[in-house]
Amino acid sequence: MAGALRMTEAQFIGGYEHDLQQFMPYDYIPVDIKTEPFMPETAHGPYIQIIEEPKQRGFRFRYECEGPSHGGLPGASSEKNKRTYPTVRINNYVGLARVEVQLVTHTDPPRVHAHSLVGRHCVENGTCTIDIGPNDLTASFSNLGILHVTKKGVVEVLTRRLREEKKRLKGPHCHLTDVEESAIVKEAKELGKTMDLNIVRLKFTAYLQDSTGAFTRALKPVVSNPIYDSKSPNASNLKISRMDKTCGSVLGGDEIFLLCDKVQKDDIEIRFYEEDEDGCWEAFGDFSPTDVHKQYAIVFKTPAYHSTEIERPVTVFLQLRRKKAGDSSDPKQFTYIPQVLDKEEVLRKKQKPLPHYEHWRGGRGGGGAGGFGGSGGGGFQFHQEMNGAGGGAGTGGFFNVSFSGFGNGGGAQMSGSAPQSGAAQQQQQTDRQTGGQSDSPLRQQLLQIAAALNSRVSQSARQTATALLQYCSTGDARVLLAIQRHLCGIQDGNGDTPLHLAIIHHQTGVIQQLIHTLLSSQQQGIIHTANHLQQTPLHLAVITRQVKVVEVLLKAGADPSLVDKDGRTPLHLAALAGDHNILRFLLAHLGECHAHLVNMPDFHGLHPLHLAVRRDGERCLRLLVEGGAKINEPEQKSGNTALHLAVRENLFKVACLLITELRADVNACTFGGNTPLHLAASLSSPTFCSMLIAAGADKSIENDEPLFFSSSSSDDEDEPIREEEKEREVAPKTSNPRKRPAGGHTPLDLAKCQKVRKVLSPSKSPKSDRRGSGNIRPTTSSTEEVERAGLDEDTLSQLVNVLSVGDVPWKKLAEKLGMMTLTHLYQDSPTPCHQLLRHYKLGGGAVEGLVEALQSLGLTEGVRLLRNAELRDDKHNTDITVDSGFGSQPMEDVEPPAGVQ
Repeated sequence: MAGALRMTEAQFIGGYEHDLQQFMPYDYIPVDIKTEPFMPETAHGPYIQIIEEPKQRGFRFRYECEGPSHGGLPGASSEKNKRTYPTVRINNYVGLARVEVQLVTHTDPPRVHAHSLVGRHCVENGTCTIDIGPNDLTASFSNLGILHVTKKGVVEVLTRRLREEKKRLKGPHCHLTDVEESAIVKEAKELGKTMDLNIVRLKFTAYLQDSTGAFTRALKPVVSNPIYDSKSPNASNLKISRMDKTCGSVLGGDEIFLLCDKVQKDDIEIRFYEEDEDGCWEAFGDFSPTDVHKQYAIVFKTPAYHSTEIERPVTVFLQLRRKKAGDSSDPKQFTYIPQVLDKEEVLRKKQKPLPHYEHWRGGRGGGGAGGFGGSGGGGFQFHQEMNGAGGGAGTGGFFNVSFSGFGNGGGAQMSGSAPQSGAAQQQQQTDRQTGGQSDSPLRQQLLQIAAALNSRVSQSARQTATALLQYCSTGDARVLLAIQRHLCGIQDGNGDTPLHLAIIHHQTGVIQQLIHTLLSSQQQGIIHTANHLQQTPLHLAVITRQVKVVEVLLKAGADPSLVDKDGRTPLHLAALAGDHNILRFLLAHLGECHAHLVNMPDFHGLHPLHLAVRRDGERCLRLLVEGGAKINEPEQKSGNTALHLAVRENLFKVACLLITELRADVNACTFGGNTPLHLAASLSSPTFCSMLIAAGADKSIENDEPLFFSSSSSDDEDEPIREEEKEREVAPKTSNPRKRPAGGHTPLDLAKCQKVRKVLSPSKSPKSDRRGSGNIRPTTSSTEEVERAGLDEDTLSQLVNVLSVGDVPWKKLAEKLGMMTLTHLYQDSPTPCHQLLRHYKLGGGAVEGLVEALQSLGLTEGVRLLRNAELRDDKHNTDITVDSGFGSQPMEDVEPPAGVQ
């Protein structure tokens, strides 16, 4: 049948009574329906009510190329064996009525949506209409589908619908003026910018008959709950599946890997919160869109707790939350632990605990058992007794050594004997009486051992006494250490040797004496001994920043390749501390056998170069690169280079140093394909973006995360169709714009800040040079927008000539413009002044700022040049605005209608 099917009222009622309309195509054009004004509501007047809401999640919006849906939009209470559909009812009314349903936005107030309803009773303009009554005033829409419009076609569809609505209100034969057309286009563009293509609502409007039988009396419409596209990340409920950590420092900054259900990287945040009687505290995890992996994992850093002076662990909650919709996941517990001020335990070991004195029970005089006499001979005695019968240690004395004569000028005198206890003497007497028959080999062996030990102890005591006398005469402690050299490797409860403790307490003289003793006694291995934290003396010397001690240890043969509990060598620790003096000395003493340490990762995958970046150590970076560090070497967790880390940590000076002096690759990619420009764009930093572009960063590089996934995949797959990212002005006329190859994100795709987008916007379509060929209408770049602001290339060239004539140093101009940190970028350029001004333009610098800088330098000719350019530009913009309504809009926002190439 050509055209629409038209029926008289009698025919329609008869067809309805015989249920014929359920089996025939229905294409009704509601030309006699008006949408406003609505009938005023009264206490007992008619009204429309939703008795079955649509199902909010699980229904997929389909593109035109995908064909119809598999079944209509179900109702909220629909089950497998009991199907329901969106249903409304007109109350307090008897008679014929017409119910119209259309798609609207989820915003308040609802606006017309670009998507369309398709199915039975639906027309081309995307609405569906059912006539009901006179008895049953319930309308059930059992075969509704939602046709997804591409982002590219949103403005065109909205413009057409707004134009039709305008004509319907004014009359079918009216003509719209140019002003009205411009207003419609403007409204469509504004609506298209804010419209979420993944969320719709159903708007039901009931029309009652008037006196002529036409359906013109509109009841106040009702709007359903939001319906989410099942392929949209926002369609699924937020859920935290797993976290690798549930506690962290009260200072924040701990890196956590979180697994979750599908999320949208630019519409998700991680909220930490605590609710108590004092109110609510909240903070948010630190991450960028590039830290969201495949929409299912987020790597973020914890925020600091509101009070860093906690004495015991504090439990808070964290949850995922959508920025736009505000819905959140179930909360999970997270514990903040007090900050560890002494992670290396150096301060704790420096503390001198008070000694615990027990009641003194030693004897007085020189011969007390186990006592140090205070008078008499001034001596000390060692008593140990060997039980001859049992072979065990007795409570008496095995040997007796006494010293006397100290202080009397007579030198040291020693006498030693091996006294026997009464039991032993009695045993000997008994043995003699029995003729020695009881002498056993064991007893004889023990007596021989006792005699040998007694002789050895006597010799050690004489040597100690001699060393003590020599120390008192010379003050050289090495003579005492030489006697005790066999004790130099003893370790305390923390695993620290005497050398460890001397370094912890900054006893430089003792350290040198200990090392001399160890080398003299061939005990170099003690220099490499590690404590319970796997710290060698060299580690502690670097941690405590003792350059002289580091020098002594290295000259003594300390091994710089040994690692602590975090896999860090002394070189790592020096870079982490930002101590360029120690770092310089370490690098000078590495040698060929240890040259690899400068590029050695720790257990966290970080090289010394990466640790130096995090410490903001510019001198350390220079030393490391001069020492052989690879400037573009990635860390092993994510593949970030030093430049990536500088951009991520917002270290502008470090980034400039890496690019200008150390020649870092501005296009180096992480494991996910992100360049430093990707990170800068996702972090909304126009300054970094401008600097990277000026240094040669490629704006067209794509990362490894696809913009979208093929629509030919199974419906059960979880990959999203991100239509706002899927839209690219590519392909010739013969190609289907809805079927495009999946490419990655460029920096422009990740940019949400308008300033960043202006810096990154190319002179033509972002994908035109890498997606394909065709007649593609270019968009206006940020450069053209700035040119309209009076800073075009001709003006810049003329301004450079003015500066050259005035002989103004370009560095002085950079100082006036606040760009001294970028002077290294242009030092080697043949035209540094031109590059400086171009960079100022790309960075979004205001013309007024440049005018003020020129005025302060006394360059009136340059000021006059800029003012004339502004006047010329203002006249040009005025002419465009008067000529067309399109011209009053930014060119980058104007999109050609779908199908127009």
